[in-house]
Amino acid sequence: MTEIALRGLTKKYGDVIAVDDLTADIRSGRVTGFLGPNGAGKTTTLRILLGLARPTSGTATIDGVAYRDLSTPTRRVGAVLDTGVFHPARTGRNALRVFATAAGLETTRLDAVLETVELGRAAGRRVGGYSLGMRQRLALAAALLGEPDVLILDEPTNGLDPHGVHWLRGFIRTYATGGGTVLVSSHLLAELTNTVDDVLIINRGRLVEHAPLAELTNATTSLESRFLELTTERPS
Repeated sequence: MTEIALRGLTKKYGDVIAVDDLTADIRSGRVTGFLGPNGAGKTTTLRILLGLARPTSGTATIDGVAYRDLSTPTRRVGAVLDTGVFHPARTGRNALRVFATAAGLETTRLDAVLETVELGRAAGRRVGGYSLGMRQRLALAAALLGEPDVLILDEPTNGLDPHGVHWLRGFIRTYATGGGTVLVSSHLLAELTNTVDDVLIINRGRLVEHAPLAELTNATTSLESRFLELTTERPS
């Protein structure tokens, strides 16, 4: 069981506070939705968690260890942050092979993960001819190569058609049910309602809500209405 812990996480860029004293636990075996308006600090938080940025203060750890200090990070954490990392001239399979080699992973699982994300038939096509949804699936395949305990997904439904969204929802639920830890950042609140167990909402870099979805919604209160209530700036 692998858990994510944020403790007093703060990131400043000059006088701008992107993340402000953020403390939260992301539990294993559950899907946590990470929400906030544009500029709220979500991407910065994810980048710190993945060792792509350093916090000004505080910590972001996976089972008590910072990503940079994990002995085999790509076997512990799989992430989908950017679908533009694959060279357009390479085939899907070759793009994954390059990724695996760079990450220090074996290439024996290439076909398995391509089938998992339903790209097996397109594996021999060049990435430049892939749709956005197909590139999103390829990024997920790369995240799964190391059989990680943790998945961190930023807008994972971008470009997916309804079939793809339905498939991804089922995949995420199955992954969490098997004991995985899933952190999903998305603006599609209605879709998250069908996917997540817990909700973490930040605004202006600060935590404004962290609770099970069932405690935030009911017959008269949707996730969207609760989100807007917590993040809408009102005139003083």
